[in-house]
Amino acid sequence: MVLVVAPNGQMQCLYDEAICLSALGPVTIHRASHVEPDEHGRWWADLAPAQGPMLGPFFRRSDALKAEQVWLEEHWLGAS
Repeated sequence: MVLVVAPNGQMQCLYDEAICLSALGPVTIHRASHVEPDEHGRWWADLAPAQGPMLGPFFRRSDALKAEQVWLEEHWLGAS
């Protein structure tokens, strides 16, 4: 889990149940993307909520989820 802490103490991460985030303080959750199938059963990762691209198509949902995570960590969290 990548957890980015700003100088003002505010934290940002991709939601994961690896740790209890509420133990760190008040939690606000915002959607950064959508992973959905199209009419042909192919999977797409729509990163528009994070001002990102549409990734895909993928034949497996797990591949779309991985691509979504990689893009968000590199571009949205700035963790490379």
